[in-house]
Order: sequence, then C-alpha cells, then structure tokens
Amino acid sequence: MADNDNKTGAVVMAFILGGIVGAALGIVFAPTSGKETRKRINGWMDDALEKSKDTFEKVQEELKHRKDQFVQAVTKHTTNA
Repeated sequence: MADNDNKTGAVVMAFILGGIVGAALGIVFAPTSGKETRKRINGWMDDALEKSKDTFEKVQEELKHRKDQFVQAVTKHTTNA
C-alpha cells in the first residue's frame, strides 16, 4: 500500500510541475511588454506561493492524522499485550 501512495504522490507532483512549467513558459513567451510580463509573473508567483502554503498545510494535517492513528494503534497494541 505504501508503494501505491508513492506512485500517487509522484503522479500528482508530475502534474503540478507540468502546470508550473507550462504557466511559466506561457507567461514568458506571451506577446506583452516587459513591465506587463513582470507584473503577471509577480501575480503568478504570489498565487503559486499561496497554493504551496495551502498544500503544505493539508500535508501537515494529513501527517498529524496518520501520526495520531499510529500512536493510537501502538497504544492499543501495547495495552493488550
């Protein structure tokens, strides 16, 4: 099951990375002035930073949940032994 989680994580990361690269290339090669391009890049970076923070918080919550499950299972196992 852990192997399946790793594959899922790799697929999600590939999609995220592809989206980031595609967005960056779209912004850089779009026919706009340098000032407008810089403004769009700054906006895009702000959005990416916010999404990264949201993703980090979700991962943090999931890890806490899994840790709690693990501690609960170990406690249950040791009290029954």
